[in-house]
Amino acid sequence: METKSTEPKLRVDGLTFGYGAKIVQHDVSFTVPEQSIFAIMGGSGCGKSTLMKALIGLLRPSAGTIHVGDVDYWAATEEARTEIGRRFGVVFQSGAIWSSMTAEDNVALPLRMFTALDDASIRALAQLKLSLVGLDAATSVMPAALSGGMRKRVGIARALALDPDILFLDEPSAGLDPISARRLDDLILELRDGFGMTVVMVSHELPSLLAICDDGIFLDAESGTAIAHGAPKVLRDSCDHPTVHAFMTRERPPNKQTQNAGGNHGDG
Repeated sequence: METKSTEPKLRVDGLTFGYGAKIVQHDVSFTVPEQSIFAIMGGSGCGKSTLMKALIGLLRPSAGTIHVGDVDYWAATEEARTEIGRRFGVVFQSGAIWSSMTAEDNVALPLRMFTALDDASIRALAQLKLSLVGLDAATSVMPAALSGGMRKRVGIARALALDPDILFLDEPSAGLDPISARRLDDLILELRDGFGMTVVMVSHELPSLLAICDDGIFLDAESGTAIAHGAPKVLRDSCDHPTVHAFMTRERPPNKQTQNAGGNHGDG
């Protein structure tokens, strides 16, 4: 593995975001170093997935900045934002792979949409990306015939199709059994360590957070901002904020309001 750069791959300063007049989170700031796995943590309904939407360009924040490298993403032209967005690999919680396409065709889709490569080259690249996630024998298999963990891997292979600078994962282990989740964790580590990938991961799955993440922030639904910043293991062992401590140690929360506020807002 090459030496990590000291320059952040992603820098967020004073970000405030939400839907219309409803503010979900305010004054959120953090940096994501190159070749790191960065966690966006917090309980259900705190705004984790909404933050990811702002980071990948699906939701314009109401205040603050997002720098991708040295470019202010939301101050850039639409053309520049589109170009930056093509350097993002995104895997949504549902996987969002097409059920009517084979695994290979799912991975080939962004190559067909955004490159001028010929069909043979596209198929070769799609097969390569599937082999990277351990699915080289599943190229012609339909998603319905794959396990949940394998479908997640197809989603990751498709996200890798255009050789992204940053891989964004929304709840990658959600719905997986412990063995499949561990295999997915190992894959994410391999992408960082073997290929120098920078990963931003939304999750509330403690085993994955503790096993693979180098750094992270903890979003709080009650206060509407980030209340802790650090590696998940550090937050588990030394953060004295009662909400963070309860989350990271799976202890009884300090009060019901902290846990139940907005628990069914439809956003992780």
